[in-house]
Amino acid sequence: MSEALVEKGVEACRKNEFEKGIELFTRALVQNPNQIEALYNRARAYSKVDEMEKSLEDFKQLVDINPINASFIGDYAVSLHLNNKNDLAAIQFEKALSLDQENPYRYSSRAFFKDRIGDLEGAIEDYERAIALDPEDAIALNNKGLVEEKLGYAEKAKKSFDKSNDLVGYKPDVKEELKPTPKVETSASPTTKADVFKTLLTKDGLKDFGKFTVNLFKGKK
Repeated sequence: MSEALVEKGVEACRKNEFEKGIELFTRALVQNPNQIEALYNRARAYSKVDEMEKSLEDFKQLVDINPINASFIGDYAVSLHLNNKNDLAAIQFEKALSLDQENPYRYSSRAFFKDRIGDLEGAIEDYERAIALDPEDAIALNNKGLVEEKLGYAEKAKKSFDKSNDLVGYKPDVKEELKPTPKVETSASPTTKADVFKTLLTKDGLKDFGKFTVNLFKGKK
């Protein structure tokens, strides 16, 4: 019965009916408090409606249930950051990476975190590690260019943007100039915390941050 409620909740969320999804996932959890899919999807849905503290509680419970799942730990790290618990977030990003060292997404997500807290050189270092593992990750290259641009590394930024554009087949007008990126504390950051989850998408990160799902372990690495 709880599985059917999760399926209905996922369908609601795919239609952007997040409040309805939350209600269905909660009903499933009344029947089975440790239902992984219900917890995961409710945490996602809470993030969509900017209920970050509730989202954090669900991600924490997921990690308590499965303390060696790098995806859950990575999501928990992001949620900690969105709740202004950056010291704890840094520990969880490191833990997720230690469990999944060959996954470039682990480096990209930590790089994004470092960018947001002002560790720009650290962010570049992590993006470079991600790109070394997956040279065709255009999003990581683009994000690296944005950080380089913030630091005033115009030449390096241009190289990163050019590589990213080549990979996606984008050819900007030769007269087009790179627009300066606002500083970290300005509107360069997503306007709401819910938007952070959207901006964390990478080629390999879609499965971690972009989907509501009825079976978390189908096709997992």
